[in-house]
Amino acid sequence: MSDPEKQVADAVKTGTVVETVPADRSLGQLVAAATAEMSELVHDEIALAKAELRQDVKRGVMGGAAGGTAGIFLLFSLPMFSFAAAYGIHNLGLGLAWSFLIVAGAFVVLAGILGGFAALKFKKVKPPQKTIAAAKETAAVLQKAKPHERELATTAPSDSATVARSSA
Repeated sequence: MSDPEKQVADAVKTGTVVETVPADRSLGQLVAAATAEMSELVHDEIALAKAELRQDVKRGVMGGAAGGTAGIFLLFSLPMFSFAAAYGIHNLGLGLAWSFLIVAGAFVVLAGILGGFAALKFKKVKPPQKTIAAAKETAAVLQKAKPHERELATTAPSDSATVARSSA
């Protein structure tokens, strides 16, 4: 059996309430308690996964929006470069075409900045590491779990303690 002081320390650290377990609980009560604790553990791990995924989705959306905006600016720069090249070839001098080139260049610079921002945001998207670690830890604990051996009765029960069965 584990140390009661360690159980109290663990309960204080994790914020869980640890109840004393009476030694005379039935098998049904033990199974019900184990089922309830497993259900609570699964719910906690699902909540952890949701929290981590929510954060990564938020980063992904921001990176996607920045990347999409960069793509739009690049798309806007194509007609500008086209008009600038056409006017430049036609005029071969400084005029309206240079102004189109300056605007198109500004769009490309802005798209480069937003593309770099998008790349930084996408690099921060990672798998839910805490959830994976918690699931591995739970699996390791469950693999080590073994059923308790039952004590065998060494004395024969007295006649007054036997239970009559209706099917016998």
